[in-house]
Amino acid sequence: MEAGGEARAGPGLFSRFRSALGDRGLQDISGDGGVRKEVLRPGTGLPVPPDATVAVKYSGYLEDVEKPFCTNCTKKLPRLMKLGKDITLGGLEIGVRTMKKGEVARFIFAPSYAYGQQGCLPLIPPDATVLFEVELIDFLDSADSDTFFALTAEQQDTFPLQKVLKVADVEREFGNYLFHKQYFEGAKDRYKRAYSILGRNPSSEAEQCQIDASKLLVLLNLSITYLKLECPSRALKYGKKALEIDKRNVKALFRCGQACLCMAEYDKARDFLVRAQHMEPFNHDINNELKRLASCYKDYLDKEKDTCCRMLAALNNSS
Repeated sequence: MEAGGEARAGPGLFSRFRSALGDRGLQDISGDGGVRKEVLRPGTGLPVPPDATVAVKYSGYLEDVEKPFCTNCTKKLPRLMKLGKDITLGGLEIGVRTMKKGEVARFIFAPSYAYGQQGCLPLIPPDATVLFEVELIDFLDSADSDTFFALTAEQQDTFPLQKVLKVADVEREFGNYLFHKQYFEGAKDRYKRAYSILGRNPSSEAEQCQIDASKLLVLLNLSITYLKLECPSRALKYGKKALEIDKRNVKALFRCGQACLCMAEYDKARDFLVRAQHMEPFNHDINNELKRLASCYKDYLDKEKDTCCRMLAALNNSS
């Protein structure tokens, strides 16, 4: 893949592959020469944790074939994959664990780290050395989350609060990833899973504040996600729940106003939006939404007036 994530193909790939095989400058990351790496674009931050869930784009090439034998670069949203579970190619998992977010790298896998002596006929011949080009789009350290959801309900109740909050944050981050990729159904499910574990009873006011802070973020995410899903009544429900935690939260007021506007509840929409505007008078999104509300309300009045005129005309004609 190039930096933009497109799989490279064409007559130059085969020569690059041959050159890479003979390049002693490649990094040996397996210790036995079975997995070698060349960084095409550096990433940022820390490498992928051992139990992470990753989003990667990849293309796999055989030595004698110019086009990839497998690729997911044609997909808009790469499937999230759990290390140790969803990646079945040993060399690919080893390689991904060395990568940082945003990194693009080329890996060469010896047969023992790829498809072995048997290959995978008819696509992969026996004892095939393969090249993979991989882009690490994102990753989430999901170890605590996976552990938590593997517990029974009784065991979850005894899970330390700080770890529960971390699990909720991870689920919300999963939702954010899906939301930004415009997979709103999946995002909604992740946000609801995060919200479902934040209902425990706190042992102190400080714990309640921590729980409320985490809940507030999830509720705001749920509200905007339901707007994207064209379910304004649900968006309003979660926006109001956010306001129960923080009655002056501008985002919650804005979401509630948007939801009411979608449902043509103009008076309620105006109330929410004006309250938001009072706190942030120069917020362009709020001001634009109030303009949209005024336009919608004018159209509504014009239609009502037209309907009344037609009804009166019909009555006069009938008499």
